[in-house]
Amino acid sequence: MIEFTARLAQLDSCAVSDALDKLGLKGVATGIERLATDQRISGRVVTVKLEADDGRPVASRHLGTTAVESAQPGDVIVIEQRTGIDAASWGGNLSFAAQQRGVAGVIVDGPARDIDEAQSYGFPLFARSRTPHTARGRIVETGTNVPIIVSGVTVTPGDYVVADGTGIVFVTAGEMDAVLEAAEAIASRERAMVAALREGAPVTQVMGKSYETMLKK
Repeated sequence: MIEFTARLAQLDSCAVSDALDKLGLKGVATGIERLATDQRISGRVVTVKLEADDGRPVASRHLGTTAVESAQPGDVIVIEQRTGIDAASWGGNLSFAAQQRGVAGVIVDGPARDIDEAQSYGFPLFARSRTPHTARGRIVETGTNVPIIVSGVTVTPGDYVVADGTGIVFVTAGEMDAVLEAAEAIASRERAMVAALREGAPVTQVMGKSYETMLKK
């Protein structure tokens, strides 16, 4: 929903993560770094699943291209490449094509390449590692817009994600209303705390008992 996307764009990964904690939900993906740009991204998820090239028949299209063409402006492409093979699942031409399509950014649970190129386009790219190794002959695409696993989190097409310099948080579509409400309340409270500190309130007072218990149900 457009409303969900707009509200999520106002939040960082920490507020959304805290909201998940408050609601007893999972969704935080760790170990994936922001490699190109310093932008925070958020939006609905388009998924790609990659596996080792074992000689199986696959589509003739280059991996990731179907996701780019099916994405809507503001979507985030999320890729599972957990084969253990050192091969990039995203590269420079894909970054340019995705940017032209209006894709908000890409998140790769695995290696990516052409990082400098993505940076030159100003295209946000998050990945677990970087490599110059091509995917050709190493990995293949086995699904677009199918359930995938990212850092132990099951991600389904149409879920939502926010990613920034701190980390990546996924929220299922069915939980967005509750998560956004909780995250917005947390973010509002954090802003009020910063305002109190600016006015000279002692940090021990601002971050006292009420802060320690704010995520309890």
